[in-house]
Amino acid sequence: MKTPDGQLSVTLNTGDQIPQLGLGVFKVDDDVCEQIVLDALEVGYRHIDTAMIYRNEAAVGRAIASSGIARDELFVTTKLWNSDQGATATPAALATSLELLGLEYVDLYLIHWPAPLRDEYVASWWALEEIHQQGLARAIGVSNFEPEHLERVLEEGSIVPAINQVELHPAFQQRKLRGFQEPLGIITEAWGPLGQGKYELSELPGLTEIAQAHGKSIQQIVLRWHLQEGVVVFPKTVRKERMIENLSVFDFELSPEEMTALAAMDADRRVGTHPMDGNW
Repeated sequence: MKTPDGQLSVTLNTGDQIPQLGLGVFKVDDDVCEQIVLDALEVGYRHIDTAMIYRNEAAVGRAIASSGIARDELFVTTKLWNSDQGATATPAALATSLELLGLEYVDLYLIHWPAPLRDEYVASWWALEEIHQQGLARAIGVSNFEPEHLERVLEEGSIVPAINQVELHPAFQQRKLRGFQEPLGIITEAWGPLGQGKYELSELPGLTEIAQAHGKSIQQIVLRWHLQEGVVVFPKTVRKERMIENLSVFDFELSPEEMTALAAMDADRRVGTHPMDGNW
């Protein structure tokens, strides 16, 4: 796909391109989501990440329809919720998502959580493989999967997930997981890339000084770090000015020394739900 000038993209194992920086709409109410997505598309975003459980797919679809942007210039992700997992429920769930989005296909469809107590994620993966072959999802992947969950999918399925979307931020860098999945061709995608406000980024040693050296905000430094790590990232914001700020990270680079300093900030500090506990 074509991305706006200066923006970066990553090649998935399908050969498709995913814009490396997008907009997430987690916890964005349906009644305001349409305008927020329109604002994002207006300032240059081409990658939108939503999910069935966010209950705003219809608003995302309305924004896409009224934006005037060609479908092949957009990358749209949605996700399968836990209660919709299973061989027969999964295709029905995607059909509902496509209807709400007003789209004939999504660019990426993810199993939202492994939900191990339900033990339906392998059956769901088989359904995703059929969905991919039918052209209803150009790429398929998973979210919040640990290595043990990925191993089962790899052993029992026939398609390697294109993406694993996981919690990832400077204090929780997922080095072990990334070391497992990335050599297999599974791209790492970060949710909560700025720590979801659950700790102060400014407290991380050296981060303020790096931001000052580049004349950028701390948040811009962290987003740039994600990009240079090869991670796909989609910070959430409802403010247009912050969207513009988050998108203004393609005009500078962090030095190898600065990247090393950021790597040293890893504290194995998870701030969200552990994948083994996401069994709602």
